[in-house]
Amino acid sequence: MNQSIDFLKAIDGVWNHPVPKTVMVRARRSLLDYLAVTCAGARFQREKLDRYFAFAEPEPGAFRAIGTGKDLVLKEAVFLNGLNGHALDFDDGTNSGIIHLGSPIFSLLIPLSQRYGIGIDAMLKAAIVGYEASYTMAVSIQPGHKAMGYHATGTCGTLGATLAAAYLLGFSEEERFQAFASACVAASGMLKVLDDGSELKPYNVAKTSLLALTALQLAKSGFKGHADPLGGRGFLKMMTGREDVELKPVLLDGTYAIMKSYTKPYASCRYTHPAVEAAIHLRSKVKPEDVESISIRTYDLAVSGHDHTEIPGSYSAKMSIPYATAAGLLYGKAGLQEFSEEAVQGNAILELTKKIHVSADAELSAVFPGVQAAVVTIHTKDGVFTDRVDFPKGEPENPLDDREFRERYDGLMEYAGVSSDASDDVFQTVYQTDAPVDVLVRKL
Repeated sequence: MNQSIDFLKAIDGVWNHPVPKTVMVRARRSLLDYLAVTCAGARFQREKLDRYFAFAEPEPGAFRAIGTGKDLVLKEAVFLNGLNGHALDFDDGTNSGIIHLGSPIFSLLIPLSQRYGIGIDAMLKAAIVGYEASYTMAVSIQPGHKAMGYHATGTCGTLGATLAAAYLLGFSEEERFQAFASACVAASGMLKVLDDGSELKPYNVAKTSLLALTALQLAKSGFKGHADPLGGRGFLKMMTGREDVELKPVLLDGTYAIMKSYTKPYASCRYTHPAVEAAIHLRSKVKPEDVESISIRTYDLAVSGHDHTEIPGSYSAKMSIPYATAAGLLYGKAGLQEFSEEAVQGNAILELTKKIHVSADAELSAVFPGVQAAVVTIHTKDGVFTDRVDFPKGEPENPLDDREFRERYDGLMEYAGVSSDASDDVFQTVYQTDAPVDVLVRKL
């Protein structure tokens, strides 16, 4: 059995099947979300980007680095799109695959669509296939993959972005296979970027998109990979330590991967969201100044790397269940401002953060990933208050409605400094039938 050929045949079946209208509608929203998050990410790390441009002196070109206002050579645009797309950890993903799906894919597809004059609808069809490939691979090897220290956005995301772009550009079956083989060799992603104040988590997405581009270039150049890069001592064994990995079917449970993705209402790691929402629910019953202690029970995969109460900066705050929960209780929200560098130096929120303890719960761990729950219990001098959230806002089971999504989009664009006219123009353009991608991104 050749697992690589079987997997690629399954993905090809997705490509050759007409995309349902509901899936295309979801894909348009995913693109809008990516554009807004990436613009905001560029604003968030503007000082670092200024130093990057000063040192690297990237060559000017024809491809927009979204949110920077700069047109650069292809590889620079792809890399910086990925870096900015994940800078806020606000991009879409899935809990079951433990992977961010859209940012590696769109970071690559948008510049390629500019280069080859491709329209939005054609790009979205390729993105849908990329989501499916990334998700199917990730859900097949999780949670063991994460336990080994891998970031699936970097590993499985490389495979999905490569296949999405190969279909976008009309690669032959042989070229798609060789691009996939090269991607299997290149794929990497370290979860230690979450720890101890590291700010390199966005780098995993940036290099993922760039590695996918180089895989395409190698395939077009005629370089050949192994006949089964997934099997034997290939990708699957490297990423799990096992040779007996059975890949899940595409369109798992009868739905497209892009329909399984969440849209974040809170500007922090998805593992924090059930607790944040529970804290917001409890605000009407609890005054923060009366809190003696807060205990949070959640599923085990959410705890490690996310239970810290020492918060050296914004990146650390976004990864911290205690900090994010404290923000929800104090402010009734957990948006961009609550995770700014200024906010994370506030005495009130840091003092409340230190009163919070997070632990793994066997019952909640057993129902993950079907249910992504947290139970927040607040102890005060006047009593004990508890709330449980199984599906936080933004999950497919509890999606943002049209108004909520538009408010999120507008808020991100406003934070990024994009004018309301330009922001609205981008929103409308995404819903035009096959408008050129180049016209779309020139507005940003």
